[in-house]
Amino acid sequence: MNPSLALYIHWPFCVSKCPYCDFNSHVRGQVDQRVWLDALLADMRHEAALTQGRTLGSIFFGGGTPSLMPPATVEALIAQAEKLWGFEDNIEITLEANPSSVEAARFADLAKAGVNRVSLGLQALDNDALEFLGRAHDVDEGLAALGTAQQHFGRVTFDLIYARPDQRAKEWEAELARALSFGTTHLSLYQLTIEPGTRFATLVRQGKFTPADDDEAADLYALTQDMTLAAGLPAYEISNHAAPGQESAHNLAYWRYQDYAGIGPGAHGRRRTKATQRHKKPENFLSAITRNGNGLAHEDTLDSRTQAMEALLMGLRLREGIDIDAMAGRFGLTSQQMIDWDAFTKLRDIGLIEYRKPQLTVTPNGMPLLDAILPEVVNL
Repeated sequence: MNPSLALYIHWPFCVSKCPYCDFNSHVRGQVDQRVWLDALLADMRHEAALTQGRTLGSIFFGGGTPSLMPPATVEALIAQAEKLWGFEDNIEITLEANPSSVEAARFADLAKAGVNRVSLGLQALDNDALEFLGRAHDVDEGLAALGTAQQHFGRVTFDLIYARPDQRAKEWEAELARALSFGTTHLSLYQLTIEPGTRFATLVRQGKFTPADDDEAADLYALTQDMTLAAGLPAYEISNHAAPGQESAHNLAYWRYQDYAGIGPGAHGRRRTKATQRHKKPENFLSAITRNGNGLAHEDTLDSRTQAMEALLMGLRLREGIDIDAMAGRFGLTSQQMIDWDAFTKLRDIGLIEYRKPQLTVTPNGMPLLDAILPEVVNL
């Protein structure tokens, strides 16, 4: 029996320019909803024709501001997906949402359309932090949206960013305790990272804020692990925490290196040995749909070593780690071709990684150092 497939639907439009989206993805005037529904349906049919015999285990609506998609559009996409592939029992259908009152007003209709899980971008429970992060909502509006989401969806998750400028351990402890009190069964908790070319990198260069140093960030990470574990939401991935059975099925498909179909502008996908990418600019995507019946910009064949490297880099983010023998067999390689066992031994001896046959895992002490560990042990 073929394994289930994940479907990612990328909605490219935001209501206004924001610091998190690519400029080309912002609304240029009125969106023609009929045109976009037809384009996404065509793109979906293309992927379905190439993955016959698979059923869907999850659907994820992401991108710009997918919670501003008309519920009728969401419903039509879900209905077409079920018709083309069929659904696994208890399929997870997630939609990302900004926590604004405008978007929260659509939650009831989105739930009726078939969405059963919502992911809210709260990002902070502090108004000064939200302003620094460039968010349009304040804490009260965000918590009102969270309350509305919990009324309409069986599963709700939200994200927070910590290790913010001048954030102290006691402040994060209080903020995280408040977050845990809301009773959601999943949280995404990310350390603030300074990526080259971003607004944050510019602010650091201008001396307008100093990022948390490694020791401070490590202390906040350890505090996060202790508090979420005590609350019954242990980490199952480096930045994601859930009650048992409430892990994100869709994201687990990525981290376990399973196939997923990506449709819509800028969407990536993995289809057996193929890496797919759609045109990023909305106008280019629509032109490709008109020409070819799909929005593909690139479809590249990945060799076994590249696939194995991607699978290792993703799988070692998970607390469960990877079955190294099964992975080696999957890609026609040996574990020696995939793992630098000498480097592994050195890291094992200082408690950062372990191998309990057949699982290779990064330890809780190693997780904060994951970015340094992976280049050492991955031998591809």
